[in-house]
Amino acid sequence: MKPTRVVPLVALAAIGLAVGWVAVDIVERFASRILGVPWLAAAGLWILAIAVLTWAIISRTSLVAPRQHHRGDGWRREAVPVSSTPARPHRKRMPPLVAARTAALALAASRTGSLIGGFYLGIALALIPVLGTPSGSGSFAAAATSVVACLVLTIAAVWLESMCRLRDRHDES
Repeated sequence: MKPTRVVPLVALAAIGLAVGWVAVDIVERFASRILGVPWLAAAGLWILAIAVLTWAIISRTSLVAPRQHHRGDGWRREAVPVSSTPARPHRKRMPPLVAARTAALALAASRTGSLIGGFYLGIALALIPVLGTPSGSGSFAAAATSVVACLVLTIAAVWLESMCRLRDRHDES
């Protein structure tokens, strides 16, 4: 599995943007009304974003290796005098299967957040001309809130995926 790059996420957001824009146009042409965006969609996306962010924060201590520094002869763990380190419980590492599933979740969440965020961004941009109407302003606000939730979801997922990445073997020496 390769690390997530920005280009595919931007491409998915652009595809979603186009689909959202066209959806607003189709509803306006054929139904002669404004496309309604429910607040429940924004709430669901916020719940998902908060869940992924919470999982990233909780999993951080069991996924991230101790701080390391680079020296001329390779990577070494930071040498800290025993007397200066506070006594703390031993960190338990996350089981490899759980880490792999977490990485898969993060990968899926970043793509989902990007695509759905682009979709709601397309809807929000297409609704700008009808902001003066109550229905247009309500749908725009719900779509904009959904876009922000998807942005948080995507960022949290990319961060979580970066923590699940395996380090080089010589890092362990």
